This record gives sequence, C-alpha cells and structure tokens, in this order.
Amino acid sequence: MFTAAEIARELNGQVEGDGSTPLTGFAPATAAKAGDLTFAENELFFAKAEQSAAAAILIDGPFKSGQKVVLRVANARVAFARVLPLFFPEQTFGAGIHLSAVVAASAQIDASAHVGPHCVIGGKVKIGPRAVLRGGNHVGDGSTIAADSHIFPNVVLYNQTQIGQRVRIHAGAVIGGDGFGYVVDAGVHRKIPQVGQVIIHDDVEIGANVTIDRGALGPTVIGKGTKIDNLVQIAHNVTIGENCLVIAQAGIAGSTKLGNYVTLAGQVGITGHLKIGDQAIIAAQSGVMNDVPEKAKWLGSPAQPDRQAKRQMIALQQLPELIRRVKELEKEVKRNAGKAKAE
Repeated sequence: MFTAAEIARELNGQVEGDGSTPLTGFAPATAAKAGDLTFAENELFFAKAEQSAAAAILIDGPFKSGQKVVLRVANARVAFARVLPLFFPEQTFGAGIHLSAVVAASAQIDASAHVGPHCVIGGKVKIGPRAVLRGGNHVGDGSTIAADSHIFPNVVLYNQTQIGQRVRIHAGAVIGGDGFGYVVDAGVHRKIPQVGQVIIHDDVEIGANVTIDRGALGPTVIGKGTKIDNLVQIAHNVTIGENCLVIAQAGIAGSTKLGNYVTLAGQVGITGHLKIGDQAIIAAQSGVMNDVPEKAKWLGSPAQPDRQAKRQMIALQQLPELIRRVKELEKEVKRNAGKAKAE
C-alpha cells in the first residue's frame, strides 16, 4: 500500500487533495474499486474516472476534481508506465541452478543467476549476475547472457549468441538459427554454411516466437533499446539500430540495415540489402523494395513516400466513377457521330 503523496514523489508529480489517502491498487476507471488509483489522459477518461469508485486520478491535463484526489504529472502515459510496477511487481527468482538443468563443466554461471528446470547450458557459456532463465532454455556453446537479462521459457539461443544487459526474450523465440542461404549447384540448392552469430545489445526486448537468424559470416545485430514485437522474422546479417520499434509479423530480409529510432508497423516486409534511415516510419503491411531516407514516412506495396501513396489511393477510389463517366462520354461521342453521319 502507498499513500497518494508517496506515489506523487515517485512520479515527480503534485498532489491535489489529501496526500495521506491510501492507494492499494491500480485499475481502469470502468473496473476501479475503493482505494484504487486510476488514469485519465483526456476529458472523456477523466469524466469516467470521476464517476468511478477510485480514490485518486493520475492526470496531466487541466482537469480539476471536486471529489477525488488528483496526482498531476508532466506526462500521464509515462507516469502510468512507471507506477504500474509499484502495484504489480514482477515475479522474482532466487539464485541457483535447478537439479534438472544440464550444465557443461566449462560454463560460467554467476552465483546470483537463476537457471530454471530443464535448461541446457553449453560449453563456455557465460551467464551474468541476476540473469534469469525461466526453464526449458537451450543456450548453445560460447554464448553470453549479461547481467539482469530475463529469458522466458523455451527460448533457444544457438552457439555464440551474445545477449547484453537487461535484455528480455519472451517464450518460444529462437535466436541464432541458420540464415536462409543457398546457391544452385548442379541443379540442387546447396546450403551456404552460416558461421556468423547474433549480437543483442543492452535493454532490448524480444517478443514471443521471434526468429533472428545468425549471420552468414559476420553478425546479425540488434541495437541498444530496440523493442521487437511477437512473430517477427529477422534474417541473416541484418543490422537494426538503437531504439527501433519492430511490430508484429514484420519481416526483414538479409543484410538490410535500419538506422536509429526506425518504426516498422505490423506486417511490414523489407527486401534485402536496403538501408532504412534514422527515424523513418513504415506503415502497416507495406512492402519496401527501395532504400528509405531518414525521417521519411512510407506506405503501400510497393512502398513509397506517404503523400505520393495517398494520392494514388485516392485516385484509385475515384477510378470507378471515372470509368462510368468515360463510358457515358463514349456513348455520347457515338450518338453525335451517328447524327453527323445522318446529316
């Protein structure tokens, strides 16, 4: 339990009302009960929050309440993200190695790390302080997992994978599988050995069932602070910069390079060997077949600058009416031609 004043101090905010009000939970206005803190970022949500049973409202707008304690902050959405862990702390895991884990003699596991049931830890693996392997994880030879990283169940790390600090990899992800590389030799597809690795830098989060392929020779690299949603495919030798967002079901073909703060919306597909500039935004379901300059917004398939694509979309919507008008004009021309011939 916290008081309203304690929460306000944690968020660098101000209390309007009784700062000693106890807050025992956090809930949306539609489900809030007595003692809860709720959240409002616009007038509609604020009205609902005022009518709810919540004890206090977290806001950043000009709204004032005559009946609720108000916690006023600079940015309500940021404050929402910061306050939730106070009321819903993440599960903790004690140090130690489960008896069912299989650990190579040459592996180095920090005494404060947690290795859960049925994990397999290969030779010369290094696992840093407070790292957590939830269970059923396979960590290939020569891999590294740095401090405070959290590997959820059934994640597979192939040989030589490097995981930075505070990385979170959700269930079912496969990091370091072979890239899709073949060459036609005497009428068959001969596999090109994939002998590179995957490097994941600090503060990256990787969603469930993501696949990131190892490089053919050099590494596939995911930059610091990048967040990758579920069901994303990242091919061999791709480089993703810092603080990018890659949304569900996106796919990036081999050797493409993304700059910093790039956003790929859901189901974006990018062909190989392209460059996507810093802060570029690619809209959902776009198919990118050319380099994209920095700060550009592209959409469509094939993707192109958003204004150009929107003009084409509007033109397509007008096409049925245009066809109808052309047909009427053709009929009119034929009628006029017939009249002229008769005269």
